[in-house]
Amino acid sequence: MNHAKDMGERALATFVQAFLASLSVASLVDTGMSGLDSALLAGAAAVLSLIKGWAAKAVGDPASASLLK
Repeated sequence: MNHAKDMGERALATFVQAFLASLSVASLVDTGMSGLDSALLAGAAAVLSLIKGWAAKAVGDPASASLLK
C-alpha cells in the first residue's frame, strides 16, 4: 500500500472512531454536544492523523504512515 492510501485509511478510521466515541460520551453525559459538533471533533482528529502520517514519512518507513521503521 502506498503512503497516501495508508494515510487516508488511517485518517478515515480515526474520523469514524472519534465520531462514534464523541457520540457515545455525549449520550452518557449531558454535554449539549450535537451531531455536527461530533463531526467537527472527528474531523479535527482526522486532520491530526494526516499530519502525523505526513511527519512519520520522515521518521519511519517512507512507504508507510507508521512511525516505525
